[in-house]
Amino acid sequence: MTTKLSLATLDAIKAKAGVPGYGRHDLRAGILHFGVGNFHRAHQAVYLDDLFNLGRDRDWAIIGAGVLPSDEIIRAKLEAQDFLTTVVEQDNNRTAARVTGAMIAYLKPGDTPAIVAQLASPFIHIVSLTITEGGYFIDPASGVFNPEHPAMVEDARNPSSPKTVFGLILAGLAERRAKGMPPFTIMSCDNIPGNGEVTHAAVSGLARLSDPGFADWIDANVAFPNGMVDRITPATGAREIGIVASDYGIDDAWPVFCEEFKQWVLEDNFPQGRPALEEVGVQFVSDVAPYEHMKIRILNGGHAAIAYPAALLDIHFVHEAMEEPLIRGFLAKLEHEEIIPVIPPVPDTDLKDYYRLIEKRFSNPKIGDTIARLAQDGSNRQPKFILPSTADRLSRGEDVVGLSLVSALWCHYFAGKSESGKDIVFNDANADRLHAAALAAKDEPAAFLALSDIFGEVAQSDLFRRRFAHALKTLSEKGTRATLQLYLDGELRE
Repeated sequence: MTTKLSLATLDAIKAKAGVPGYGRHDLRAGILHFGVGNFHRAHQAVYLDDLFNLGRDRDWAIIGAGVLPSDEIIRAKLEAQDFLTTVVEQDNNRTAARVTGAMIAYLKPGDTPAIVAQLASPFIHIVSLTITEGGYFIDPASGVFNPEHPAMVEDARNPSSPKTVFGLILAGLAERRAKGMPPFTIMSCDNIPGNGEVTHAAVSGLARLSDPGFADWIDANVAFPNGMVDRITPATGAREIGIVASDYGIDDAWPVFCEEFKQWVLEDNFPQGRPALEEVGVQFVSDVAPYEHMKIRILNGGHAAIAYPAALLDIHFVHEAMEEPLIRGFLAKLEHEEIIPVIPPVPDTDLKDYYRLIEKRFSNPKIGDTIARLAQDGSNRQPKFILPSTADRLSRGEDVVGLSLVSALWCHYFAGKSESGKDIVFNDANADRLHAAALAAKDEPAAFLALSDIFGEVAQSDLFRRRFAHALKTLSEKGTRATLQLYLDGELRE
């Protein structure tokens, strides 16, 4: 027997799960959020729910928005349950469910007038984003905004009928500017180094294509705080929906599962005000960069490193990969010998202690995070999470045996077969050309490194090319297990 999640059923649900300590009538929107996915609902929305439960800042509720056709499926599911979400937090020794209510509405994707009107509302002070690493129209190798992307060119030609997040944001800013209203703050919550600067480049860069004066106004008046976000949050499927129904008696069409740990470090740059998130654990700092480097390279880089050997060995869950001694050892050696040594110091943080925490989090069997999720979108993730460490070591004249192996494993994965001969199902916007390049690399390893928009200057390093070619040859001849063992034994060299 389950209870359909809604505002009307919260009294029945609270016997098994936490429920909001505030009413919907207590809330007013102050944030419009693009990208209402699992991570947003497990992270930003949870922090705000915590704040509202303290009786604080209830004029900072969320209105959701989206631009993709898939966003409408999500919107309809949430609307049917009054925009409530069941969040299941899972630690090794604890599992608990709570219903969060920080979102009060979700605008229909494609309803440009409604979205722009809400962006121009005097009550909206922050526009936040979780649109994935690949959603910022940047060149993967250089990290610079790409004004020639077809979507950007199209929005620049038709600024009154925008199709992208950034086109919509510009339309909202233009309305506010015309009315003499102050601009909202634009806050990225995606895993990108310098995500505030990257967002600024996209918004201003798109404006400059059609109205340089408007771009100058944005540069002078709009705030783009940098931020580091962290919480492991797997995708939702039948497994998660079933657990919420069986264990908590809640019929939730789209619950979200996550680890108990969460972290948010923000640059305190909010000219139009912000919620008092420091009351619920958010760190406000003047410089986010050290925290970003630490998290993106150790955690996200760690995920990117183990994704492909695990996939090649037909491992399904992340915790199962960490139970494989070869993969666990590979990650530890890579982190301690090649990644951590090129990360700048982080205030009040021991990087080796931080890695131990990451290792524990990756090993959590309750999360149900999948290797398939880690392996997706590598053409955007590798240049952000792995190759910067490679570039840093090369610039210092240091070896890259392990990091070159990561790239070789990615290439070997894109050849299309696991060690058992199973076909690999790719999930990457560039899958076709990655697959073609990986097949060509069997005879000529440089064919994969010729993807210059991904590898950039790293591919010009003779040391990297040699290390990559040798690792790829070893993978092809000896297989994944033997190659990982050679690396652990210090014998993966020409």
